Amino acid sequence: MPSGSRVGDVLPHLREALEGNGPAWLPIPTSDRREAQRLSDVLSPGEPIEDGVALVVTTSGTTGVPKGALLGASALLASGAATHDYLGGPGSWLLALPTHHIAGLQVLLRSIQAGTEPTVLDVSGGFLPEALAGAVSSMRGPRRYTALVPTQLVKALDAPSAAAALAELDAVLVGGAATPPLLYERAKAAGINVVRTYGMSETCGGCVYDGVPLAGTRVRIEDGRVLLGGDMIAMGYRNQPDHPAFAEPGWFRTDDAGTFENGVLSISGRLDEAIMTGGLLVIPQVVEAVLGTHPAISECVVLGLPDERLGQRVAVAVVPTPGTTPTLEELRDHVVRELDAIAAPRELALLDELPLIGPGKPNRAELLSRLCAS
Repeated sequence: MPSGSRVGDVLPHLREALEGNGPAWLPIPTSDRREAQRLSDVLSPGEPIEDGVALVVTTSGTTGVPKGALLGASALLASGAATHDYLGGPGSWLLALPTHHIAGLQVLLRSIQAGTEPTVLDVSGGFLPEALAGAVSSMRGPRRYTALVPTQLVKALDAPSAAAALAELDAVLVGGAATPPLLYERAKAAGINVVRTYGMSETCGGCVYDGVPLAGTRVRIEDGRVLLGGDMIAMGYRNQPDHPAFAEPGWFRTDDAGTFENGVLSISGRLDEAIMTGGLLVIPQVVEAVLGTHPAISECVVLGLPDERLGQRVAVAVVPTPGTTPTLEELRDHVVRELDAIAAPRELALLDELPLIGPGKPNRAELLSRLCAS
């Protein structure tokens, strides 16, 4: 999957995949040979594959070896149609994400379904918000959309021309990681129509928008765990026919904790990232949501560090709002106003930026290694 002007080279193959013709495709990055080789080694291109698979899309690999979600043409078509229905109709799309991940792929696939040519922002050298204005101005209407991750939205809001350009679009989908409340409010105040998305490779990308399941999506909760079902669910994982996440036909068992009340899904965090401290369970994303309301925090990640007395102690890595220097004491006080004291961080690391993995998820493993070494 190339970047920049060469993205158009793969559109015929993706169009063929949506039509259900030809081979199954495994998107890999052309700009990262090591990652391309790793994905090829794990997912065995050239070997036999189940009937009906159009794309094998890798997960972000935040908890180990990446898996390949087997996506059929009907699932991809259902996802694109549901997205356009929610947004108010098909339109032209601006690509500002890597194309070997599901979020970037979906920008291309939705463009094909809409019969439009994607406008491409070359992010091979990083996301440059100053380039947004020119890219948006070149897009054709009547409806115009893009998809970003939260870190890109932060950078865009810090660049007036980029924020103004995003405000011209009919919708800006934001996903890949949770959108902090203050970031969402900043974007809304700037006139940007932000749509917070929830989904993963196994669901053809976002399938819940602003807490509401898209048409064809089903949600249920079992023992606090979120299960997703419906038209856009993957057929399973490549080379893992008996994976428990797909044990129930038509459903995918996520690793996310949440609630589903009055038709609205709320995600509280990941079950596999819970911190056990002093015999009590702390969900990092719950603490992150509270810290995200502090005016001195632009971005943050909460982690559990090894602790001889507590088992794990709560720590937080923070990218401060420009011109501020938050202290551990004030952040602890901020958390204690909303949560039990056991959830308050005992260690603080200030960073210029968060390391990322995949399309925009914080790289918790790298952060954990950094904090343990400091």
